[in-house]
Amino acid sequence: MARTATAAVVPEIGAPFALTGVTLDAPRPDEVVVRLVAAGLCHTDLSVRAGKLPSPFPVVLGHEGAGFVEEVGYRVTSVTPGDKVLLSFTSCGTCGNCLAGHPAYCAGFLPLNFGGARADGSGTLSGDGGPVTGPVAGHFFGQSSFATYALADERCLVKVAPDAPLDLLAPLGCGMQTGAGTVLNVLRPEIGSTLAVFGVGAVGLAAVMAAALGGPSRIVAVDVVPERLELARELGATDVVDARGGEVAAALRDLTGGAGVDYTVEASGNVGALSAAIDALALRGTCAIVGAPAFGTTVPVDVNGLLGGKRVVGVTEGDADPRRFLPLLADLVARGVFPLDKLVRHYPFVDIEKAVLATERGEVVKAVLTFD
Repeated sequence: MARTATAAVVPEIGAPFALTGVTLDAPRPDEVVVRLVAAGLCHTDLSVRAGKLPSPFPVVLGHEGAGFVEEVGYRVTSVTPGDKVLLSFTSCGTCGNCLAGHPAYCAGFLPLNFGGARADGSGTLSGDGGPVTGPVAGHFFGQSSFATYALADERCLVKVAPDAPLDLLAPLGCGMQTGAGTVLNVLRPEIGSTLAVFGVGAVGLAAVMAAALGGPSRIVAVDVVPERLELARELGATDVVDARGGEVAAALRDLTGGAGVDYTVEASGNVGALSAAIDALALRGTCAIVGAPAFGTTVPVDVNGLLGGKRVVGVTEGDADPRRFLPLLADLVARGVFPLDKLVRHYPFVDIEKAVLATERGEVVKAVLTFD
């Protein structure tokens, strides 16, 4: 059945979030209605709001949801009403990459996650009045979880244990999955290797925590915020480099006796940082690009510098299958070896703009909105 929700709608590019009523379409056979308990605030949400990433407007964003299943379509088999779930990105499930276990590289990833509608173009939300009346873009990452209820694809949902702390685990759906998956699924650093993370916000710190689980003997955090560098040390970084000092690549070569770093993770979305992350590589080293600048951004690369076997790979969502990877991360959190609690600060949903401001100022690593 259709139902109403309170949602944080972005009426137009650059506008603040406006809390207003929306109506959710009735769930289709492969869709699920989720009552939100918490939702992480991600820089991707803010980039879309700012017009740096594609989206129709008005729109309900949010893609790190966590809550309880309220209603399921008749084809849904993985969850039932009352289940606790985390929400992640959606995918078609039928293309070659989805069938091969790489749904983050789904052939339809962009339209399915950023298109504002279902795959067939039909909408899922409409405004009830106030600042927004009429059709509202939804289905963001298959969920649009900045609302008290979300109409989500079954493929978005990951069932978790009945005692799982949803207000803590919500960020696993994107930011933590991206950072940790980049290290564990893509780079897979060998024992004794060296790894540097450029940009230790939420995604970068997830990469640091994943690397600290084993493998690299040296984990270097690179950032311009001293407090973030200290937190990175607490979470497993063996060394830090303050990028305000200038030649970051040279500093990394100094730390490695001139050899360079075996693996780099660029999580800041800064073009200069990406150049340094590539330049700092050792022979046969690999740079994973995670940070997402505005569409169309390019970076100059010294081609001859790559001929020493260096590789550059782009990574989406940590190349993870959420239904397999998120339970593993949740278990690491429960065992205390992936200290997510050190990154999270909670804000009531009505204070979403306060959470945005704190995030933009760098006062909080991972803001998580909570719903009554």
